[in-house]
Amino acid sequence: MDILTLVGLVAGVLVVILAMLANATLLTFLNLPGLAIVLGGTFAVTLIKFRLSSLMSAIRLASRAAFMDRVERPDELIREVGLLSMVVRKEGILGLENHTTDNVFLQKAINLCVDGHSPELVEEALHHEIQQCSERHEVAERVFRGIGESAPAIGMLGTLVGLVQMLNTLDDPSSIGPAMAIALLTTLYGAFIAQLIALPLADKLQLKAEDEMRNQLLIATSIQKILQGENPRVMTELLSSFLNPEQRDSLKREQGG
Repeated sequence: MDILTLVGLVAGVLVVILAMLANATLLTFLNLPGLAIVLGGTFAVTLIKFRLSSLMSAIRLASRAAFMDRVERPDELIREVGLLSMVVRKEGILGLENHTTDNVFLQKAINLCVDGHSPELVEEALHHEIQQCSERHEVAERVFRGIGESAPAIGMLGTLVGLVQMLNTLDDPSSIGPAMAIALLTTLYGAFIAQLIALPLADKLQLKAEDEMRNQLLIATSIQKILQGENPRVMTELLSSFLNPEQRDSLKREQGG
């Protein structure tokens, strides 16, 4: 579980709530018509921009990427594929038949190799999988960025609605308060949804997508080298380009380099 995402979300909400409670109660900031305008309007605009299936897929992907899925460190993957390379050099490609891994993409690559497919077909299948995964993450990111763009705009529409209502009822002082509440709180709701939920999730999806693509490219490259019969030490050196300087130095020290 990605605990930092949960900590950041909870901390952001708590900061806003504590600020609200400084000189008022939460009920002061609850306005059902304004909330309906922002939530309903944002949902409607999102459905106009995207298919419902894309929206549901984005929500599922965001919940996994932000809170549950753990992206493996590239140095851990390099160690694992290095072991696979040594097994293949000793026992042949069928030596991988009993190897299991938690990485779904790596397991798929192993299965393709064990099934006896040509290196060209294995490479094509892996790159197709990388492309499809990247497109799914891109659509999910666009959905949340769309929500982040729409919520403040709908909030501003709610503000205009509230101002119009207030100007039309200036002769009735009792109606000015509710109309002003809609005018101000819809902007607050829109900014809250965009800045504390939608846009941070979009950025998290982008980061997770970049990390996952890097790992998938690392795996695809390593499988190509294994099928070519590359020396494990040389392969590890080539794959070190996927690491940051600290991870690269740590891997060299492990190998006695």
